[in-house]
This record gives sequence, C-alpha cells and structure tokens, in this order.
Amino acid sequence: MDRHNKIKSLKSKADRYDLYLKSVQAPDVEIPFFNRVYRKEYGRSPVVLREDFCGTFAVCCEWVKSRTDRLAVGVDIDPEPLQWGRQNNLVAVKPAQQKRIELLQLDVRKIMGRKADVLSAQNFSFWIFKSRKELLKYFHAAYANMAPHGVFVLDMMGGSETIEEGHIDTTSYKDFDYLWEQARFDPITHDCTFYIHFHFKDGSEMNRAFVYHWRFWTIPEVREILLEAGFKRADVYWEGTDLETEEGNGVYTRRKQAPSEPAWISYIVAVK
Repeated sequence: MDRHNKIKSLKSKADRYDLYLKSVQAPDVEIPFFNRVYRKEYGRSPVVLREDFCGTFAVCCEWVKSRTDRLAVGVDIDPEPLQWGRQNNLVAVKPAQQKRIELLQLDVRKIMGRKADVLSAQNFSFWIFKSRKELLKYFHAAYANMAPHGVFVLDMMGGSETIEEGHIDTTSYKDFDYLWEQARFDPITHDCTFYIHFHFKDGSEMNRAFVYHWRFWTIPEVREILLEAGFKRADVYWEGTDLETEEGNGVYTRRKQAPSEPAWISYIVAVK
C-alpha cells in the first residue's frame, strides 16, 4: 500500500461524531456541575434532565447512569446525530437505563416532554439564534419546559482570541489533533463562523468536520434576555486559573466580576 492510499484509508475510518465526543464533550464533568448548582439552590438532587441541542445525547446517557431514579429528555431537530446516538451511545447503557431516556426530534422552542429540574444547552448551541426576538422565544420555551424548581445551564465563551479571524486552537489526543478555528467575526452584527477540524497522526485531515454559523452573544445580553423570559436570577460561574500552567483549572465558581482574559469559558445558570 502506497502512502496516498494509506492516508486515504485511515481518513475513511474516522467518524466525526466519535471524534467530537472524544474531544469536545465531557458528560462526566457536566453532570457533577449540574448537581452542584441545583443542590446549592434547592438543597436536593435533581432527577429530570432535559438536554436541548442534544446531538448524540451523550449527556443524557451519563445522566441516567448516575442514579437509578434519574430520567433524561434529549431534544434535537437533526435526525442524523440522534440516529448515531441510538446506534452508539444508547446501546452502551443498560436496557433499564435506556428506558429512562426520552428522545424528541423537534425544534427546542417546542414545549413538549417531561418538565426538567435541569435544562442544559451546552457547547454554545443556542447561539444559532441570531436575533434578540429569536433568543427570547427560545428562553420562554425553556422556562415552560422546566419544573417549578429548576435551573437552566448555558455555556458562554469570549475574549479577544475568540473573535480573532484565523485564530486556531489545537489540542492533541492520542490518534488525532482537534482544531477549533475562528473563521469569521463581524463586529457590527456579531455574526461569526467557527470550524472544527480533525488532523490525524499519519498526515490525513478531516477539515470542516463541523461548521457553525452563529451570533456571538455576550454575557450581559444573555442575562438580560433570561430575566425578561421570567427567570428570577441569572448567575455567572467563572472558571478558575491553574497557578502553574496559567490555564483554566476546570473549577467554576459564582462571580460578579471577572478578569479580562484572551480566551475564557463560563456558565450562566438561570434560576426559575
């Protein structure tokens, strides 16, 4: 086999959803955070999770594995990742756990399914709504899809590097590199485009495996719209810094102010 065929063959084996799970998602980190902020607010453990924009619903699967009484609702309008999740993630959990997962292929702005103690919209997915009117409609729906005592968890990013066109962050894994590219940012409209690429150790590449055309929302905007939608509070949880590496340490605490950093990720936790 010559080098060209070897590269082509290795690339053809790659599965973009599998690579995404390995490089982007961390359900084992998300769920303890959901537990912590819910218990902090209500003094008990949450039971029902709704994962909006769930994709392959890995967080739902991890949720039902974490406790025998937990129920999960996964919502996504795209049938492709849902089907991939059924064939790969769902089969990896026990049959009794599978029965506690409800999957809905529909627009997240629909009001359907079990009422959630925790509703999550992760990986900046709600940035797909580019106008204030659209985002407010989604937040109204999220509010209606939650139980009387509930928290709505969203993540945010920002900093100068995240709006720098052409800036690429690379993270290396055993068999591949994950590349996050800020391809476009319009300072007037805040329209932005991001790409995810995967480059393999043999030199083959899967470019633009995922493409995102979003509005770059800011924390004050999102908090204000959440309050307008009816939430009584919208707290910011900011990531701490490792003193040795000067990188994020994965520990998020509630903050009213934060330092200006070239790139950051935070949570907004809205309380119903």
